[in-house]
Amino acid sequence: MNTVERELTGAVHSFDLSIGVDGPGTRFVAFLAGCPLRCRYCHSPDTWYRRSGQHRSVTELVAEIERYRRFITVAGGGVTISGGEPLQQARFTGEVLRRCHELGLHTALDTSGFLGDRADDALLDATDLVLLDVKSWDPATYRTVTGTGEVAPTLRFGRRLAARGTPIWIRFVLVPGLTDAVSNVAGVADFAASLATVERVEVLPFHRLGAHKYTELGLRFPLVDTEPPTPELLERVRGQFAARGLTVC
Repeated sequence: MNTVERELTGAVHSFDLSIGVDGPGTRFVAFLAGCPLRCRYCHSPDTWYRRSGQHRSVTELVAEIERYRRFITVAGGGVTISGGEPLQQARFTGEVLRRCHELGLHTALDTSGFLGDRADDALLDATDLVLLDVKSWDPATYRTVTGTGEVAPTLRFGRRLAARGTPIWIRFVLVPGLTDAVSNVAGVADFAASLATVERVEVLPFHRLGAHKYTELGLRFPLVDTEPPTPELLERVRGQFAARGLTVC
């Protein structure tokens, strides 16, 4: 290990163990602090700024992961780097993924793809799976959802992953009155179907479980009056993806 690796630090908000949510099996999930987007349905506004995280070196975080190495390996899991947006700290993320790969752990990157251009080949070489959050297909809807940014970087990143042969799980958050337009869903579904390495699509129903965090931060939750999608709406949207020959979860 060289001096650069020992001294490299990142802003880590928290970490947790999850089962079947952030990739296959039981996983150690590290949530990095900082995100350039302000999604209206975000359930973790406490991860928006790097200052909300604790500075950890690559060595410190990997040491924490190693405490769970045997458990997550036996459980068929691995390590997922999430956020916030982990590619806002691309160098730190890449080193953690590389070190985990060297330990023989399955690795996953949970990202919006908005900063996909920051992921160099070395980072992606150490990534076994990308959980790609495609927020919307329609550019205007994307801007409304995120408050900033463009959809093009996410699409470009997805195509790059497919060209590399990197497995992808597409995630799409279904918000009534915001992301549920038939044409918008069709665009995301067609895009997902065009990527040869997409293994599954997760249609995630909007929820308000993180609303209390906005109150604690003195912020107003933008979708406080929005109801979760009905079973009928979920069925229709999942059907749109399934009609493209995609495995829908």
